[in-house]
Amino acid sequence: MSHNSNPTGVEIETYIRAIPDFPIPGILFRDITPLLKDKQGFARAIDLFVERFRDRGIGYVAGIEARGYIFGAPIAYAIGAGFIPVRKPGKLPYDKLSEEYALEYGTNSLEIHSDAIANGERVLIVDDLLATGGTAAATGRLLERLGAHVEAFAFLIELAALEGRRKLAGHDVVTFVSY
Repeated sequence: MSHNSNPTGVEIETYIRAIPDFPIPGILFRDITPLLKDKQGFARAIDLFVERFRDRGIGYVAGIEARGYIFGAPIAYAIGAGFIPVRKPGKLPYDKLSEEYALEYGTNSLEIHSDAIANGERVLIVDDLLATGGTAAATGRLLERLGAHVEAFAFLIELAALEGRRKLAGHDVVTFVSY
């Protein structure tokens, strides 16, 4: 399965471009689309996660909409786990739980099906980027409300200055590229 016996975050970083003033002035956006379109780069990025979590006894990978799906689904497949989509409001058709989280101005929420995971299951939460940690923390709370054990949070990129790790204190937080 592995495309490179030991891919590194530094190698992956070469595929991530910085776009100034997007989506608003003053923001430096980290664009992963060059990584996604590169066959070897994308495979190496997935391998980073797989090599780190393959032997952790994880039963499920929860991906946060939408870029968390891009990484979470192939990771789940590669480690032999199920995949759980965590969605924005109004997207899930069945009975669901909702968790609100703070934004810079206002709030947002995430939803998960009420039968997404059984009590005691070990879950890995995956997204492309850790910024303030609000979305990831809300996802962790949702899964814990269902009785899951959050084994770890994993992100391709971390914006360290935003201190998102603080909202995930007490959990294993893994990132591969830090800005």
